[in-house]
Amino acid sequence: MTTSLLILNGPNLNLLGTRQPEVYGTTTLPMIEKLCIDHAKALGIEVAFQQSNHEGALIDAMHAARGVHAGVVLNAGAYTHTSIALMDAIYSTELPTIELHLSNVHAREDFRHESYIAKAAIGIICGFGAAGYPLAMSALLDYVGTDG
Repeated sequence: MTTSLLILNGPNLNLLGTRQPEVYGTTTLPMIEKLCIDHAKALGIEVAFQQSNHEGALIDAMHAARGVHAGVVLNAGAYTHTSIALMDAIYSTELPTIELHLSNVHAREDFRHESYIAKAAIGIICGFGAAGYPLAMSALLDYVGTDG
C-alpha cells in the first residue's frame, strides 16, 4: 500500500497570490498543489489536497483522513489561533499532523503567537512561504517512518 498524506488548507488560502502578497507571496494555491503533487511523486507517495473556509469542513476532512492517510500537513490559517475544535480533531484522529504557515507568525501580531494546533501537532513549519509545504511533507514522511 502506498503511503498517502493529506494537505489541508484553511480559510482565505484560496485567495493566495492576490491576498496580501507582501505577507503571503504571489504563489497561488493551485501552484502550491502542483508543488505538493510533484514532491509526492519524487517521494514515491500519494497526496490529497483540500481547502475550505469552513471550520466544520476542515474537521470533517481530518476525520475522513483517519485510516486513509498516514498524516496531515495542516495550514489552518486564522483557525490556528482560535479553534479548539480543530485541535481536538487532531487529538481524536491520532493522525500525525504538522502545523504549517507561509509567513513567520512569530514575527507578526501578538495574537498570531498563540496556536491551539501546535498543542496537538508533532511540529511546526513557518516562514518559508510555499517551500514550507514540501518541507512539511518530507518531515511528516520521516516521522511516520516509511519511504513510500
